[in-house]
Amino acid sequence: MAQEIFMPKLSSTMEVGTLLQWFKEEGDSVEVGEPLFEIMTDKINIEVESYEEGILLKRYFDVDDEVPINTVIGYIGEADEQVPDTAPSQEGKIEETPALEQNEEKVEADPSYEQAETSEESGKVRATPAARKIARDNDVELQYVSGSGPKGRVHKQDVLDYAKENKVLITPLAEKMAKDHALDLSAIQGTGVRGKIDKQDVENYLASHKATSEETERVKLKGLRKAIADKMLESARTIPHVTLTTEVDMTAVINIRKQLLPIVEEQTGFRLSFTEIIIKATAHTLMKYPKLNASLIKDEIVFNRDVNIGLAVAVENGLIVPSIHNADKKGLAELTEVSKTLGMKARDSKLTPEEMTGSTFTISNLGMYAIDGFTPIINPPETAILGVGRINEKPVVVDKEIKIKPMMVLSLSFDHRAIDGAPAAEFLTALKETLENPFSILV
Repeated sequence: MAQEIFMPKLSSTMEVGTLLQWFKEEGDSVEVGEPLFEIMTDKINIEVESYEEGILLKRYFDVDDEVPINTVIGYIGEADEQVPDTAPSQEGKIEETPALEQNEEKVEADPSYEQAETSEESGKVRATPAARKIARDNDVELQYVSGSGPKGRVHKQDVLDYAKENKVLITPLAEKMAKDHALDLSAIQGTGVRGKIDKQDVENYLASHKATSEETERVKLKGLRKAIADKMLESARTIPHVTLTTEVDMTAVINIRKQLLPIVEEQTGFRLSFTEIIIKATAHTLMKYPKLNASLIKDEIVFNRDVNIGLAVAVENGLIVPSIHNADKKGLAELTEVSKTLGMKARDSKLTPEEMTGSTFTISNLGMYAIDGFTPIINPPETAILGVGRINEKPVVVDKEIKIKPMMVLSLSFDHRAIDGAPAAEFLTALKETLENPFSILV
């Protein structure tokens, strides 16, 4: 019996996955454990292995398609097995078409139903439910469709006829080229039969608009960039962000790093950076302020027992956040090895799902740039995030004297639904004191 291939759910927040590539063609043999396809979630790119062996009988989705979790995306089975031509409906999904057809028949036969629709649609185009669905599916504006029903009501067949008459005729290759360049098909003159647009027509259009194209680059928001955009928009819309800032005198941290550099490098092969010291100090402080190490899941504040630090890493097309688990229990040498390894794996797209999940507090470090302070966006379901700026020598007043000190700005954004200003301020103050007296994290 043919076995269904599902879009897997790889994290608690995952709702859809973007199909990046298939490793098998229809008709190819598949072994258990072989990579079958690659997807991108809101957190990670990952190759999905096959749990079945047999022949890949059907693929229902193409590259760049966004597919809801638990959706059937294909079948594996024996070579002669029959499978559906289209993707099966998701479990629990209501099949609208039969009901819509019944509604259309009811409109024809029942004057009271017609009156109810007329009242509800006052000031709008009169159309049956089936006609409205077909219009949505075919991107047809109902106001342009002539209705054949009573009082000009638009029926399903009216929409189908309109869509057929007004459909842009275009070859598949030309359509792909136009889509890749975000072209308006109505602006392209087709030279084929009945005005059909072919590859040469698209190339001619691109050539005639070459100057404009060179001046303005357009990149479709998709893949990792789209996942980041969606998550940041959700965070900004749903979480009441409050940001507190403080300045830290990094003199002691600079000195301790100089002393530990050769020791850590000899043990791990990696150079100790300020990032690892900040991670250690943050994890140490979070143990004393558990409200900042919490997650807000629906209507519950979950106080996490483990301190798992998410470390924002810049990659080619965006930003991903691998997780350093139990950061409070790791020494500086182990933190250095783990953070450097995770950073390299992130940039090579080799992180595992476990390495991408479970963070309870995130650190975003922009200290390598000429940035002093910024407002970091919370990584839900976490309730706080720490932004780290550059270390910059500046004049400060010490004991009524002006001295030059290496100062660094910390920016703490927190979710005001779960955390009040006072505990957030206490945490940031304690972190500042820890960094200015870093020997406390070594005992």
